[in-house]
Amino acid sequence: MKLLLPDGAPPSADPIFDILTKYKTIAVVGLSSNPARPSYGVTEYMQSSGYQIIPVNPNETDVLGEPSYASLEEVPQKLEIVDIFRRTEEVPPVVDAAIRAGAKVIWMQQGIANEAAAEKARAAGLTVVMDACILVEHKRCRQKLP
Repeated sequence: MKLLLPDGAPPSADPIFDILTKYKTIAVVGLSSNPARPSYGVTEYMQSSGYQIIPVNPNETDVLGEPSYASLEEVPQKLEIVDIFRRTEEVPPVVDAAIRAGAKVIWMQQGIANEAAAEKARAAGLTVVMDACILVEHKRCRQKLP
């Protein structure tokens, strides 16, 4: 896992814990309605843990009981965490859209890391998590979560 904090971010003993307690809305880019896909299982867990899920996938209409949007630009509500389940080379346009939408956190799932996009997001004031599973990190923090 790699974590990038924006300039001026307050010091923290556990920035991941801070993210998971402060933000409760997760736009999941690349979320599939196929229960066999990792994106589905991870997102189902986060939804059952009390997070609001916003599916973002142009090939879906509804995932886990929530309407799916073709892109981040189409999401009508404020974005907090943008969780990315896309190949590394597909990350930059997602990060650009997240910056334009005013998201607070970019989270690239395990196995996904794009240094240039991450630095761009950090420079724009976003916190960036790369190569980490949000489900695994939530379970790690769970005993401390409210």
